[in-house]
Amino acid sequence: MHIHILGICGTFMGSLAVLAREAGHTVTGSDQGVYPPMSTQLEAQGIQLMEGYSPDNLKPAPDLVLIGNAMSRGNPEVEAVLNRGIDYMSGPEWLTREVLRKRWVLAVAGTHGKTTTTSMLLYVLDQAGFDPGYLVGGVPQDFSVSARLGSSDFFVIEADEYDSAFFDKRSKFVHYRPNTLILNNLEFDHADIFDSVEAIERQFHHLVRTVPSNGQIIRPARDTHLDAALAMGCWSPLQTTSIDGEADQANWRAELLSDDGSEFVVVHHEQPVGTVKWAQTGLHNVRNALAAIAAARHVGVTPDHAIAALNRFSGVKRRMELLADVHGVRVYDDFAHHPTAIASTLDGLRNKVGDEPIVALIEPRSNTMQQGVHRDTLLPSAEQADRVIWANLSDMDWLRELVPADDARHVTDTTLDGLIDAVLDNLPAPAHVVVMSNGGFGGIHGRLIDRLERHFD
Repeated sequence: MHIHILGICGTFMGSLAVLAREAGHTVTGSDQGVYPPMSTQLEAQGIQLMEGYSPDNLKPAPDLVLIGNAMSRGNPEVEAVLNRGIDYMSGPEWLTREVLRKRWVLAVAGTHGKTTTTSMLLYVLDQAGFDPGYLVGGVPQDFSVSARLGSSDFFVIEADEYDSAFFDKRSKFVHYRPNTLILNNLEFDHADIFDSVEAIERQFHHLVRTVPSNGQIIRPARDTHLDAALAMGCWSPLQTTSIDGEADQANWRAELLSDDGSEFVVVHHEQPVGTVKWAQTGLHNVRNALAAIAAARHVGVTPDHAIAALNRFSGVKRRMELLADVHGVRVYDDFAHHPTAIASTLDGLRNKVGDEPIVALIEPRSNTMQQGVHRDTLLPSAEQADRVIWANLSDMDWLRELVPADDARHVTDTTLDGLIDAVLDNLPAPAHVVVMSNGGFGGIHGRLIDRLERHFD
C-alpha cells in the first residue's frame, strides 16, 4: 500500500511514517519547512519528502492519506484529497487500527515530561528483553529512530492531548486504549485548541475512561488538575508517586541524595528498593523516573531491574542535550517551552553547577506562548539563570513590553545575530548556555557554537 502523510515532519506523523515503512508500505510525505532530527531520520528510512503542499504531490494517487493535525481546510493538498475522493484518516486512528490493536499499550500523558518518561519506560522494557514497539515524540539517545513496531505484545507510546485532525477534534490519546497509563501532570497549554484548563481536564477524563478496570493508572500524589480529571470518574487502580515528604502517602517515593536529582533512593510501599545514580538532573526527571519504574512494574519488570536500566539511560535529544563545550562554555539544547518546564530545567542545572553562570536563550514559540497566555509567569520561570535572552523573532508586542529596556538581566532581540551578540556580551568561561525552543530556532545552535569558537580564539 502507498501511504502519503501530510505534515510528515512533525514528531508524531514522522514516527507514523517510520512504523508504516517498517510494516512494508511505500511511504511518502509533504511538509512545509523541515528540520532535523526528524527530516534526517525519515531520509535515512528511505521515505520521500516533498517540500510544501501541492495537489501534484498526490500523483499518482496514494491508497491512503494520513492527515496531520496541523493541516486545515484551505490547504491545497487537503482540498485535493477531498475533491478527488482519496481515502484518508487521522494519524491516531491509523495507529490504533494497524498497530495498537490487541497489544498491551503503555501510554504516557501529561503537560510536561511525556517524551522523556516514554523514553525511560521504553529503555527499561527494552533492557528487560521485552522488545517493545514504541512511538516517541522525539529521538531517544539510546535508540536510532523515534518509532518501531517491535516483536512483543507491548507498545509504549507518548500520548499527546493535542487534537487528532481537522475532522476529529478529540485528543490523540483518546484513540490509544492503554492498559497502563502514566499521567505525569496537568496544566494549561495549547491555547489554540483549548479554552481553559477545565477543557483539558475533560479530555484527560475521556482518556481515563478508556483504561480497563484491570489496568493501572500512575500519577503524582499532588496535582490539583489531575485530581479534578479523576474526580469525574476513575475505574482503574491508582499508583501514586512523590518526592521526599511532599505527600503523606504514596506508593512510590524518591528520597533525594543530591539536590540536583542525580542520585536518589526509590522507596516502594515504604521499603527501599534501590538507588538511581544517573546522568539526568532536575526534580522533574526524578518524577519521570518514578512513573517509569511503576509502569514497568505493572508489566512484570522488578524495580531493581528498572533502576539498573535507568542508571544507564542516556536521555533524549533536545532535552538538556549537551551540544558543545567551547573553552569551558557548555551549550545545551532543550525543548522547554512552558514556564513550568523552563523553571524545572533551569533549577536542575543550577543545583548541578552551583554558582557557575547560566545564560538562558529562550524562544517563546508555541501557540500558547505566542498568544501571551503565560506572560505573567514567563520572566519568573527563568529566575535561576544569571542572564536571560528572549527571542522575539515574530516581534510580539507583549514580549517587547514585558522586558524592560533598562533590565541588565533580561534582554530581548528580534534577529538571530542580535540574540547571539547578547549571549556573547561579557560571557565568562566557564559558563552554561541553555538554548530553549520547541522548534528549529532558525538553526541558531550551530551559529552560536561557531561564534563561540571564534569568540574565544
